[in-house]
Amino acid sequence: MKVRTRFAPSPTGYMHIGNLRTALYEYLIAKANDGDFLLRIEDTDQKRYVEGATDIIYSTLKTVGMDWDEGPDIGGNYGPYIQSERKNIYGEYAHKLVELGGAHYCFCSKDEADEEKNEELNIKFKDPCKLIPLEEAKKRIAAGEPYVIRQTINKKGKSKYHDEVYGDIEIDYDELDEGVLLKSDGLPTYNFANVVDDHLMKITHVVRGNEYISSTPKYNLIYEDFGWEHPLYVHVPPVMKDAQHKLSKRNGDASFQDLVTKGYLPEAIINYIALLGWNPGTEQEIFSLDDLKKIFTVERLNRSPAIFDITKLTWMNGCYIRALSEEKFHELAKPYYNDMPSNIDLKILSKTLQPRVETLGDIPNQTDFLKSVPEYDLELYSNKKMKTDAEVAKANLPSILETLSAQSEWTNEHLFEILKGLAEKMGVKNGQILYPLRIALSGKETTPGGATEIAVIIGKDETLKRIKSAIQKLD
Repeated sequence: MKVRTRFAPSPTGYMHIGNLRTALYEYLIAKANDGDFLLRIEDTDQKRYVEGATDIIYSTLKTVGMDWDEGPDIGGNYGPYIQSERKNIYGEYAHKLVELGGAHYCFCSKDEADEEKNEELNIKFKDPCKLIPLEEAKKRIAAGEPYVIRQTINKKGKSKYHDEVYGDIEIDYDELDEGVLLKSDGLPTYNFANVVDDHLMKITHVVRGNEYISSTPKYNLIYEDFGWEHPLYVHVPPVMKDAQHKLSKRNGDASFQDLVTKGYLPEAIINYIALLGWNPGTEQEIFSLDDLKKIFTVERLNRSPAIFDITKLTWMNGCYIRALSEEKFHELAKPYYNDMPSNIDLKILSKTLQPRVETLGDIPNQTDFLKSVPEYDLELYSNKKMKTDAEVAKANLPSILETLSAQSEWTNEHLFEILKGLAEKMGVKNGQILYPLRIALSGKETTPGGATEIAVIIGKDETLKRIKSAIQKLD
């Protein structure tokens, strides 16, 4: 049987990291087995629908390279791939399930149903309407009485099924409530639509959060009542913010779009979230999407929750940035060079920055001094390691200015050698020349490059101008 997986998000906003990880695992299961990866939009919860969210789903998957084989925009043999366009299909199967005895017509109001159950005491709703004879229920419907279709659960004992991550699972049927399958507006609930769609679309593997482990027996009863074979289940633990809290977009935690906006590369994000619940079995941590397609196996998924570590992601992102070609990094960096003075050589700037930034979002803070030197305290010239202070700077900067003014070759290598020679001539350490120069040119304690690198980036005229200004500040 051909492996077929599906990513079935709800269009409710930005792409949550947990949802993107689910999509990634679905994608990798399919591609590692020469299978099909489907995209299905679950928009039946109209109250949570967000305008434009479907476009975000498309854009995110395309950005990270997870192309789908079937979906709303490209079609396929099992469409429609948007649930709201499948309303008649759900209605047909819901009424059929009633005839098979797996569901019944319910005339209780939502308030009545809510009064009967108590989550704290684990009291589930057992619908009295299932005792209404089918013909009588049909007459009430024909008379115009509002109704929903609820699942009928008459089994006793334990439901048993196998999960690819958690192994064999047993859940008592008495713990299952007779939930709504088809709402009064004719739209299905998540529980019912997924079963029908997964069967009709021939889905072989379903990846979802482990919070669905306890409700899976309800899905299996629907499969059994229709005489269908259920897919393989792959329940995965949540992505955690810390040991106690789940990562959640409702709590303001970063989405995929947030991370990209902050300057994280999509390739690094995908690499990192692949490891949030999956172990490659080696010490290797850097994997391209093509690498993952070759080595991913369900057997190496973990049962334990994974904590989202932004520090680890930042480190990994830095690895990806340093692996870029100079040309590619420059193209990615250019949007962050807003309002950069015309005297700045942006290509040299990019070459200087690439080994030193962890995210593209670091660039503005690391380059703001190139526009103008900020106000700074003269104490900034003090550095015990370099044996410098304001007095050393005051003594050495005039000689630095004179030496640099005489240079026609303005390259990092040349300037560095010239200033080393100046230090030797003056009988001082290299740092007592280079450190004061870097402070004079930047006004910052830390910079993305050394003194001569900054001088080359801002050019000779600006370099001399800033040294003169620093000398005046020191007088």
